[in-house]
Amino acid sequence: MSRHQTHSEDSVALLGEQLAKRAIDRRRFLQGAILLGATTAVGRTAWAQAKEIVLANAGGDAVTAMGQAYGEPYMKQVPATKVVIDGTFPSSAKIKAMVEAKNTTWDICDRNLTAALELGEPGLLQEIDYMVVDRNKLRPEHAGKWGCGSYVYSNVLAYQADAFGGRKPMTWKDFWNVKDFPGKRALRKHIDGQLEAALLADGVPPKDIYPIDLKRALAKIKELKPHCIFWSTGAESQQVLRDKEVVMANLWNTRATVLRRESKQKIDFHFNEASLWVGAWIVPKNNPAGKDVFKFMASTQDPGRQVELFKLLGNGPVNPAAAPMVPEDLRPIDPGSPANYAMQVPADVEWYAKNSAAALTAYIEAVS
Repeated sequence: MSRHQTHSEDSVALLGEQLAKRAIDRRRFLQGAILLGATTAVGRTAWAQAKEIVLANAGGDAVTAMGQAYGEPYMKQVPATKVVIDGTFPSSAKIKAMVEAKNTTWDICDRNLTAALELGEPGLLQEIDYMVVDRNKLRPEHAGKWGCGSYVYSNVLAYQADAFGGRKPMTWKDFWNVKDFPGKRALRKHIDGQLEAALLADGVPPKDIYPIDLKRALAKIKELKPHCIFWSTGAESQQVLRDKEVVMANLWNTRATVLRRESKQKIDFHFNEASLWVGAWIVPKNNPAGKDVFKFMASTQDPGRQVELFKLLGNGPVNPAAAPMVPEDLRPIDPGSPANYAMQVPADVEWYAKNSAAALTAYIEAVS
């Protein structure tokens, strides 16, 4: 089975699509590209004698975006340090291999809190130094032992605004209600945010979603299966709505935001009952920059820098203090805003760390 596309990888793909269509400001990205264009092996060699912090992310335009939002400001703040963005996706397998071979080349990786638990418990990660990183700039649940929250994103309900005579599907019960809201739906061919939606549709209160009743969730998904398309990539989730193959879909807020803008809100979405996820910084054991990496991590907690990343990639600020700094016209699409955050169901990272592999296998069998 091939590896599933992650949200961070999809953010890269999405940004590239928007740049290609000139739907977003190219000037910002050119500035970052000039600054960080030498992040290949050649650039690394040129900077070999300088102190550097290597940040691994999903690559592509995320290299430029994180360079502009985080790398450039830090290098101005600490001139003796070079921040190098490595676009080689820091998969769990790669991190494990590096650490076990005692050949760690990454200092900080863009993953999530689930990965922090999966890799931290077997001793592959450094604990976050909260003497340097500020817990007060995070919600308590985002300050993990091995992972520090870096941004938020969501699985949301998006819909064709003109499909139901002015009515709007506001809950996952509506999503499953093919009588009053007829038409095809789209779910992701992966468990994240899909099992939660099924249980909410089946009447489970948000506070009781976890631990997930997998049997019940799969039964509910099988009930809707004849009316569903299952998407594998973010681009596909977007296209089935754009082409009106489906009347509603469960997809990432970053993709839904683009659809909302492009269609002038003929395709719309909301955060009610959305599944909320947290990107996180993790630090592999024996990272070359050592403890200095936590100074860089602390710098990314700056609310203004998080707002900049939100503007570039659509990932919401994780620092609550950023909320008033988000431009007013962007607040409705910010998954981290207080109003939007309050109506979502935060993913249980411990449940996913322990159960995702077996649950995914069962889910794929159920929807195939």
